This record gives sequence, C-alpha cells and structure tokens, in this order.
Amino acid sequence: MELKDYLRILRAHWVGVLVLAVVGVGAAAAYSVSQPKVYEATSTGYVSSGDSADPATASIADTLAKSRVKSYVDIATSTRAAQDVIDSLGLDESPAALVGQISVEQPTDTVVIKISARAATPVEAQQLADAWVKALAKEVAKVDGAPQPGQPGLRVVPYTSAVLPSTPVLPRTNLNLALGLVLGLLLGFGYALLRHQFDRRIRSAEEVERTFGTPVIGLIPQSAAMSRDKGLALQLAVTGPTASGSAGVAEAFRKLRTNLAYMDVDSPPRIIVVTSPKQSDGKSTVAANLAAAIAVGGQAVTLIDGDLRRPTVARALGLVDDVGLTDVLVGRINVAEVLQSHPDVPGLQVLASGPIPPNPSELLGSQAMHTLMSDLARESIVIVDAPPLLPVTDAAVLTRSADGALVVITHGGTLDSELATSLNHISTVHGRTLGVIFNRMRRSAAGGYHYGEYTKYEYASETKPATTGKRAAKQPVPKS
Repeated sequence: MELKDYLRILRAHWVGVLVLAVVGVGAAAAYSVSQPKVYEATSTGYVSSGDSADPATASIADTLAKSRVKSYVDIATSTRAAQDVIDSLGLDESPAALVGQISVEQPTDTVVIKISARAATPVEAQQLADAWVKALAKEVAKVDGAPQPGQPGLRVVPYTSAVLPSTPVLPRTNLNLALGLVLGLLLGFGYALLRHQFDRRIRSAEEVERTFGTPVIGLIPQSAAMSRDKGLALQLAVTGPTASGSAGVAEAFRKLRTNLAYMDVDSPPRIIVVTSPKQSDGKSTVAANLAAAIAVGGQAVTLIDGDLRRPTVARALGLVDDVGLTDVLVGRINVAEVLQSHPDVPGLQVLASGPIPPNPSELLGSQAMHTLMSDLARESIVIVDAPPLLPVTDAAVLTRSADGALVVITHGGTLDSELATSLNHISTVHGRTLGVIFNRMRRSAAGGYHYGEYTKYEYASETKPATTGKRAAKQPVPKS
C-alpha cells in the first residue's frame, strides 16, 4: 500500500479515528484529575572543608571534600537522616517511606548537594527539603566529627533554602494529554486499518478498476438535485436551476456523456442498458439524467423503462405510464403511438413500461424486444432503464440485445461481492459491461477534484433540434 492508500483509509473512517482520539484525550484528562497533586521544593547544601591560610592545606582539603561528597549522597538517603527529619518536624511516617519522597543530586566536580523533596502541599515540600539538609549536616558531623576551631574539617553547610513551590510537578497534565492524544490516534489508525480489512464497501474508482478490471466512466456527486419529492416530477440536472449543487451534477453527466462518446470512436454504443446491483442505487435517476444530457448535446435519445417489475421512469418524469413497452411487445399497439416527448428536453423521447406483465424476463429477452431496440437505435440513442441485477435476471437478459451495460453503484454503499456477482451475471449471458458509474459520490472522496469547481463557468445553450428520419449523426461534444 502507498501513502495515498493510507490517507484514503483514514478519510473513509475519520469519524472513528476522531472519536478514539477524543476518548484518548478524555481518558488522560480523567486520569490527571484523579491523581493527587504533588509539589516539589529543592534545598541546597555544600561541603565545607574549613578555612586554612596554608594554600597547600586548603588544596588538600578541597580535594578531600570533593571525594567525600559522593559518600554524603548515600548518607542523605539513609533512614538515619530520615529519622532525624521525622523527629525535627514531628512527622508520623516511617523512615523508609519518607526516603521515597526525596531525591539527592550531586553535580559533577562540585561540593554541592541538592535535595529535592515532594509532598502533598507546597509548605510541606519546603519544610521537608530544608529539614533534610539540616539532618544531613547532623549525620555528617556524627560520622566525621565536628571540626576543631582553626583546624580543617569537613562539614555540610545549608546554602540556599527551599522556595515555596507555586505549581505541582505531578500530575503532568500536559504530558498526559499529549500521550492520550497520541495513543488515541494510534488506536484510531489501527481501527481504520481493521475496518478497511473487513469493510467490503467500495469507495474508490481505483479499487474497482484494480479488482474487477472494469473502467469507472462516471462519478456522480451526492446532491439534493438528484432527489425527488414524493408526488413531484424529477428535476433533470442538465435542465435544472444553475445552483452550485445542480451545476456540479450536470457537469458530471456531461462528462459521462463525453466518456461514452469516446469509448469506441469507430462504433460508439447505440443501445445502452443502465442497471445496478440493488434497487436503491439510483439507476433510474442516472438513466434519465444521462438520456437528457445526450439529448441536450444534440443527439436524439429514446429512454425506455425496461423495469417491468417496478417501473418509475415515466412517473418520475411526469409522463403517462398506462401504456408503453409491454403493449408494443405483445403487438397491441405501434411504438410510434406510445412514444412521449419530454416537455423540457427536445430530442428526448420516453417509452413507458406500460402494464406490468406476469413474465417480464420472457418479454425482455424476446425477439420482439431485440427488434424494437434495433429499430429505435437506427434513429436515436437508446437508453434502457433495467431492473437491478441481483434480485432478477431481467437486466442480464437485456444486455444480450444491447451494445453494453452501465452498472450504477453507490459510493460507500455497494459491497465488492455485490458488484462481482452483478458483473458475473452480465458475462454469463455474454453481455458487455461498458463501465461502472459511481453514484452519490461524497465530496471528501473526490481526491481533491470535484465537479463543483466547474460551476464558475457559463455553458452556452446546448439545446438543438433532435435528428429524425435517418440515424442520428454524431454531434460535436462540448468541452467538459
């Protein structure tokens, strides 16, 4: 895996990573609050060798002091020194426990001894440090004897008294919070990797192309412009308002139209089945908007509602769905009599599903259906909204009579196993998959590139008269 793969994983599971990071900081904060405050004060003493007028004697005494000061560190941490402190301060603690509250340091090549004491209050820490230096002086006098007046001798002299501490040294709240954040982020990263291993939802075009060898030819961003209120007609993106959300979706369908036009320059697909693994992937909305985008680009388009189980196209476009495809297939009516022109998109004709038959698969796989699509393809591009691939075989059957199928999947919603099974259904009947369309693509997953960036440009009117009579000639495609 490359760095961009890890970044994509983190972006996909950023909520869990953030939650664990917050939990780590919160746990560190709770730990810091629960710990008692500890204050530290430091008192200093130095080892004096007495006064001597003889330089040679003074030099010897200084060397002796430096050699003996290391031994005084051991004396300072003895229980005898601790007992002296207990007696002087009237403490109710054992010498061994009290020794654990102090630390003794002797800077190299000096005769200075620093004693740091820790206690629950600033005053106790200050008193304990000062008393310990005095206790050390007392114990050294017992060991080495008190020096005689005018004679060199070693003794510990208190030098600086302890300063009353203003802030506690424990708990180290800032350090604990930093460690909690780091630990939380590490746990979050591990969580993201674990979720990635078990998460079968498809989130990137690279994953589709690498795993299935099928190109992703369309990225439709998530937008309110792709939704339809109950009882209202679907507002097509390419003819809708020029708000930023609609403009981004419209540009996505223009890009999809361009990709289809250049998919096979010598023999571009004329009959295209639009399907999906599941019912809720938005295939009908994608099919309607794709048909409108092609029609706005200047080519005649026939949109067929081939979902004979749950038809939605005609009703979504505000057209009549009482008669249509099933009536034509059984020879009850001529196709020209039931084709309906879209009121807002010149060149777009819609063939509704008609009454729901008891045998949809047989009708869609019949020679009559094959002939119908071939006849319509002579004068227009044919877009067929087919049922989903996983529940029924209708869409796979339709691909045998089409130039190929577009499979619509939901970003972050379709499982890799669902797409694999769907593609296998198409290949089993020797159908052709033209490509995969990512629907409801979230802005955060666009890898820095988003169709909304194009909303600053003004598009010239693309509406042209539909070509009729002979097979529609290819029209220039506006630059996307």
